[in-house]
Amino acid sequence: MSQSATLSKDSGIIDLKDLPEWNLNDLYTSSKDPKIESDLKSSTQQAEAFSKKYSGFFKKDTWTGEDLFEAISFYEKVSETLGRVASFAGLSYYQNLKNEENQRFYQEVQEKLTAIGSYFIFFTLEINTIPDEALEEAIQSSQALKHYEPWLRQVRTFRAHQLSEDLERLLMEKSLTSNRAWNRLFDQTLANMKFIVDGESLTLSEVVELISSKDGKIRRQAATALSDGLSQHSSLLTMVTNVLAKDKEIEDTWRKYPDPASERHLANQVEPEVVDALVSAVKSSYPRLSHRYYQLKAKLLGQPILQYWDRNAPLPEVDDKKISWIQARKTVLDAYASFSPKMAEIGKQFFDKNWIDVPVRDGKTSGAFSHSTVPSVHPYILLNYQGRPRDVTTLAHELGHGIHQVLSAKQGYFLADTPLTIAETASVFGEMLTFRSLLKQENDPLRKRQLLASKVEDMLNTVVRQIAFYEFERQVHTKRRQGELSAEDLGDIWMQTQTEALGAAVYVDPLTRPYWGYISHFIHSPFYVYAYAFGDCLVNSLYAVYEQQPDGFADTYLELLSSGGSKLHAELLAPFGLDAKHPDFWQKGLDMIAKLIDELETLVNGQ
Repeated sequence: MSQSATLSKDSGIIDLKDLPEWNLNDLYTSSKDPKIESDLKSSTQQAEAFSKKYSGFFKKDTWTGEDLFEAISFYEKVSETLGRVASFAGLSYYQNLKNEENQRFYQEVQEKLTAIGSYFIFFTLEINTIPDEALEEAIQSSQALKHYEPWLRQVRTFRAHQLSEDLERLLMEKSLTSNRAWNRLFDQTLANMKFIVDGESLTLSEVVELISSKDGKIRRQAATALSDGLSQHSSLLTMVTNVLAKDKEIEDTWRKYPDPASERHLANQVEPEVVDALVSAVKSSYPRLSHRYYQLKAKLLGQPILQYWDRNAPLPEVDDKKISWIQARKTVLDAYASFSPKMAEIGKQFFDKNWIDVPVRDGKTSGAFSHSTVPSVHPYILLNYQGRPRDVTTLAHELGHGIHQVLSAKQGYFLADTPLTIAETASVFGEMLTFRSLLKQENDPLRKRQLLASKVEDMLNTVVRQIAFYEFERQVHTKRRQGELSAEDLGDIWMQTQTEALGAAVYVDPLTRPYWGYISHFIHSPFYVYAYAFGDCLVNSLYAVYEQQPDGFADTYLELLSSGGSKLHAELLAPFGLDAKHPDFWQKGLDMIAKLIDELETLVNGQ
């Protein structure tokens, strides 16, 4: 257990002690666990045997559906073992990015997994050479193979963009010293950064937390410290961004992707026109959502115009008492239980069995995530809990991911993971359940106002902010193809996209120019960010269906989560009468945000 105490910058803060840390023993006991070496050795032998047996096998005309099933299931079994090792190494690494042993172990595992993975490269390439008619005949002839039909469909999505086996192997092996190496440099750089506020040295998580302080002076100090800290590393962050954008351009060119975001769309199993419709709908709604809300927020704070760092400031006249971990746990589990006792039962395991790492620690990665690991084990959740209401929302979000990952595990290693566009469904739905539960219980008009404001801000951060991020990425990757970008160029793009999204009621101060530098999704997962907006709008539409027709909804919803990656988004949404291709779909989701702003305006004007 951690004995971590919170900062003392805000009045009313409480100590957060004895916060739980995860126990990774269900994966391995330590980096020295002999089972790791044993698993890697046996996987190497199995991979070699697989390559010898099947290389060229599916280029012939003599194979059957049962042969293909046997090959895929063997490949899946070895992949799960490798995924187990990778999960343990990654989770250990993100616990403390400064620990040299963690760094060494993580890199060593990456190198060994890459070497083993090279034996399997031929397999999906050969699958993609099978004629459509022959594959369909094989699937129809083998009931067992039908289970893998969605996986085969996803593999074949990339047929037009695959390279020769030698080139694919080269790219895999070179990734250790190209994009993965730059990702690692970025992570370790952020972990080692220190931000000075009032003479105190803070981590990235801590300084970002202070930007939501009730004290305007502290918000300004934290925003300035964040800017100063990022500016000191501007050259390195600019280089990392340029190198990775160029690296992506080179690979995209070789693979003949027509657009910088094409690969992400294929991986998300979503049509480009659907994403374009989402982006267009959100951008056209900037005036009635973010622009209108921040005008209201400025009025509530008694300011003619909001400073950038005041966007998420607590409203005045409401105390900012911190929320204990025990209270946060109860709030979230109760909200889940009111919707589905089964979901609450699954969620409770994360707390009871130490599947969750909670406290802020020096060297620990910032932010939060739920990592699915492998179906034969269970997910792990990482938080940086500091007692804010938004930390409770983050807990609800990540627990939603965790519950989703537990439910979808029955699909097996290849089909348990969902596309990013659907992966955010359970997390955002969990946030909505928690918010609605808290709002229903609250009778104090001032606290109710704060709850509504916080929820609107969370939704704007999930939808408007993420689409602004997507626009930032599109410009960066497009302009990088014309030449290397300077820190000044990146700052210009950041300022332009932020100003457009936030509107005239927010002053985007020039000191925020380097803020693009700590957005890890830009580095690790290009164009990931639109999935948040997709998920939020999708959940808003789902929740509207739930409010209108609550009977039987939970069972249908749990079936959606249990499907994992075995169905496309259109198939998953059909039972709810929703269609992401319909022109009105995104507007329905955005309307819910607008209605919450309406509700908040009514509360404010009624006082």
